[in-house]
Amino acid sequence: MSKSFPGGVWPVMLTPFKETGDVDYKALETLVNWYIDQGVAGLFTVCQSSEQFFLTLEERINVTQTVKGMSAGRVPVITSGHVADDIHDQIAEMQAMEKTGAEALILITNRLAREHESDECWIKNCQALLDKLDRQTALGLYECPYPYKRLLSEKIIEFCLATGRFYFIKDTCCDADILARRIKLTQGSTIKIYNANTTTLLDSLRKGAAGYSGVMANFHPKLYVWLCENYRDARAEELAADLSIMSLIERQYYPVNAKYYLASVMHLPMGTTSRQQNDNGLTDTFKKETFYLSHLTEKLEKRFY
Repeated sequence: MSKSFPGGVWPVMLTPFKETGDVDYKALETLVNWYIDQGVAGLFTVCQSSEQFFLTLEERINVTQTVKGMSAGRVPVITSGHVADDIHDQIAEMQAMEKTGAEALILITNRLAREHESDECWIKNCQALLDKLDRQTALGLYECPYPYKRLLSEKIIEFCLATGRFYFIKDTCCDADILARRIKLTQGSTIKIYNANTTTLLDSLRKGAAGYSGVMANFHPKLYVWLCENYRDARAEELAADLSIMSLIERQYYPVNAKYYLASVMHLPMGTTSRQQNDNGLTDTFKKETFYLSHLTEKLEKRFY
């Protein structure tokens, strides 16, 4: 298993559901191919965008195995899967996810300590988890916003660096200065930083971030692929500006709006059913905004490809 993950775009994958609420594995297979056809570097499945807090452990395992199987070695697949509050339950979850064959297990930062608990508590729980996982298993970190966002302190990053077992950070700090410090701190190490925020993305790429792993890779990943590959190009500023404004749609009604976009605009055979939101909340105005986004996407893809 390679422990060097490629730079570029890593979509936070959606989970398609049937109208019954069951996971739509056939649609999931189609979705995997769509991401890969868009030129992404890897796939991050069973994350918040995948509605992992609303998936059973069996479903988290099956979704990961499906994505891994459909990727067929074309791109690496990483997965999370620990959603429990108790660290012992999380250990059991991650030991099960470890068997899926994913290239890395991604630890959710807010699962390893409660909001009021210290870095020392976080490190203690993280070490307890690491002690129960195979030392050959590559690990990563994800600053998931739900149920609360726990940003990584420099102390925690230094602890993770010292273990030699971490390779991937999905960064959601949305702060250029913090990103710059983190990039400097991890420079020359095994850890690569993948920015989830569009507005700070270009600056972070120029300072050494490895790529993008955010919501908008569910709408127009090709544009982010271009930016990650051409961030030193003079036109990168223009694209970054457009993408930053376009990314505001993620505040609208995500992930239902992304599923609607893929189904109605990209014509993928999937529905808009979500377990965390009622898809009836996607109003006609929201749908029109989504179609307008597709027009902008088409114009930009013609300009940059």
